Amino acid sequence: MLEQIEGSVAVARAVALCRPEVICAYPISPQTHIVEGLGELVRSGALSPCEFINVESEFAAMSVAIGASAAGARSYTATASQGLLFMAEAVYNASGLGLPIVMTVANRAIGAPINIWNDHSDSMSQRDCGWLQLFAESNQEALDLHLQAFKLAEELSMPVMVCMDGFILTHAYERVSIPSQAEVDAFLPPYEPRQVLDPNEPVSIGAMVGPEAFMEVRYLAHKKQRMALERIPEIAAEFRARFGRDSGGLLHPYRMEDAETVVIALGSVLGTLKDTVDELRAAGVPIGVLGIASFRPFPLEALRAALSPAKRVVVLEKSFSVGLGGVVSTDVRLAVAGLALRGSTVVAGLGGRAITKDSLLCVLARALRDELPDLTFLDLDQGLVDRQLERERAVRRSGPIAENLLRDVGTVASKVH
Repeated sequence: MLEQIEGSVAVARAVALCRPEVICAYPISPQTHIVEGLGELVRSGALSPCEFINVESEFAAMSVAIGASAAGARSYTATASQGLLFMAEAVYNASGLGLPIVMTVANRAIGAPINIWNDHSDSMSQRDCGWLQLFAESNQEALDLHLQAFKLAEELSMPVMVCMDGFILTHAYERVSIPSQAEVDAFLPPYEPRQVLDPNEPVSIGAMVGPEAFMEVRYLAHKKQRMALERIPEIAAEFRARFGRDSGGLLHPYRMEDAETVVIALGSVLGTLKDTVDELRAAGVPIGVLGIASFRPFPLEALRAALSPAKRVVVLEKSFSVGLGGVVSTDVRLAVAGLALRGSTVVAGLGGRAITKDSLLCVLARALRDELPDLTFLDLDQGLVDRQLERERAVRRSGPIAENLLRDVGTVASKVH
């Protein structure tokens, strides 16, 4: 059924259709509407049986999800930004224990300075935690990925993050197709845990593991991620056959036929990139877009095969490793090692800064002329940075950086009276 609804509501409806038995909730923008929507469904009886647990922190949310999953319940939670960092210890525990928890991450920048707008810093910071990470381009895909995430998590007994851009998707109203409960039940079987705490068959979960087996435990997590590389496209194909639309998978190619230049990105910016590429294609430029739908596990072989005919690749990413450069670009370089490709990283959209088609056309024109450096920050105000560096050279007590920059751009008053 087609409905014009907010992205967060669409996700809440999708999660409810998966029949979770425990939902742990601690609100943090921009994921709050998701758990609010689920809370209302539980309160009204539309989602039953399900226990909705309000907790005192994000750490508690993941801890409750771990306990519920270990007890044999289909478990779900959602978070963003500092909330994901606050639960980081428990996030690692969930994957280390092999518990099939599904969590929505409404991607948001990490402070300081405090910023509530979208970039990918939060989930990227947890790229090595052992969770699968799936990225949605649109609200329809965000809805669809949650149905696939529960199936994937429970088949492999691994936790899955479904990442969707905060505000850009979570708070946007789009027309989405919502499946029926019968359709979802036919796609997603009842939860049968691989491990469960049962008083009638006592076991311990979370035992101390020393050097004699710790490497093997970690390797098994890696092995399962490699298994997911096969299962993710299979589940996407099953989804397409049942629901009639493409969602999920490993990669989303767009106008890749004869593309000499390929732009790689994740999330909602793919829509703007596609519009930009359409304009360049109309002008006769052989360029394409390759969306990464599965960031973890990272599809090295599939990416290499898709890029092998190209001459240059531009990785557009909404996060970066301070002191090094691109996060996604590091993985892309590993995938294309040995190929005769000219590669560049463009960091864009940090803290929610708009990524416009005009700016993309400008940076891609430089790439096409092979004038783009290895690392570029899209629409960076270099003068603003230089003024702060000069301020620090001129006086020892130069003041707080963020407030200085805000005064320079005229956002706050220069003096407090």
